[in-house]
Amino acid sequence: MSENSTEKLFPMLEVMKHTSKDDCWMVIDGKVYDVTKFLVEHPGGEDIMLDSSGRDASREFEDVGHSGDARAQLSQLLIGKLREETEEEKVLLEDLTKQGKLVPTSSSNTSPTPFATVLKFVFPIFILALAYLVRKYTSS
Repeated sequence: MSENSTEKLFPMLEVMKHTSKDDCWMVIDGKVYDVTKFLVEHPGGEDIMLDSSGRDASREFEDVGHSGDARAQLSQLLIGKLREETEEEKVLLEDLTKQGKLVPTSSSNTSPTPFATVLKFVFPIFILALAYLVRKYTSS
């Protein structure tokens, strides 16, 4: 799909239907990709791709640290963009999540709280200060 063409918009409920070796879609950074033809070629194996199919796989894609070549290949598999869900679709997705039939995606609100962000930096400093104090007062 070229950048100048009108991009097709897909709801997450549509993406969720494509989870097989013969029909495999995933969402990465709000874009929808049909990765079916790439399953066999994927260096990590098709099982990794199938595990992330039918959902937002942005976190998994970024965690692996894909190369520029991998990102270029991905652009060839683009079929559209993920669109906002309607209110009816949101309710259905919520129900599926509550029933355990849908794992929350990385597009869900999973960002750390401000407290967790601050704690991530303060805790190591606290440990270093504690180690310094222990060493200072036990070495005399």
